[in-house]
Amino acid sequence: RFQQVRSMMCDLMEWRSQLLSGTLPKDELKELKQKVTSKIDYGNKVLELDLIVRDEDGNILDPDKTSVISLFHAHEEATNKITERIKEEMSKDQPDYASYSRMSSSPTHSLYVFVRNFVCRIGEDAELFMSLYDPQKSTIISENYLVRWGSRGFPKEIDMLNNLKVVFTDLGNKDLSRDKIYLVCQIVRVGRMDLRDSNSKKYTQGLRRPFGVAGTAVS
Repeated sequence: RFQQVRSMMCDLMEWRSQLLSGTLPKDELKELKQKVTSKIDYGNKVLELDLIVRDEDGNILDPDKTSVISLFHAHEEATNKITERIKEEMSKDQPDYASYSRMSSSPTHSLYVFVRNFVCRIGEDAELFMSLYDPQKSTIISENYLVRWGSRGFPKEIDMLNNLKVVFTDLGNKDLSRDKIYLVCQIVRVGRMDLRDSNSKKYTQGLRRPFGVAGTAVS
């Protein structure tokens, strides 16, 4: 039971840091809050504590403002959810508590990236979008870091030369347990529709066109 509660506390600390970061969009923030309340209710059941009934948003129902029938239905629904959760947990394999022991001292992690140079012959300005990517789930797990690169081979903001740094924060234990994490750079060309277009009548500016992509494994 101690190891079980310990793993739940690691998850709660990780999710708390994500909530406090203020970087999550509204829909993900709501989903994460529901995960937190669900984990707390499940932990209370494991510790044989009182069951807390909540509304759809995860807020605790006030017995002074909620009817007895509504409280009964909410209590019944919460009990069913927790019972299903217990069945799911029992059907799963035992978690690897050794990994929790290795990483419990630091529930959140960060990745520091220093962009030294961008070597690619485009002929026009470009925008570089760097992010962390999970190839197994085919999803991006971080926000994009934007670098504006000039056509002459230097950053658009010359003051940022040799100072293009970013830290991907709030990486939790679950992120480190992924099979692979890639640092992906998406390249967007900004300028003419066609690089070969030299006719002044057809000349266009400021169009954003996908140009290429690159990636490297970081875990």
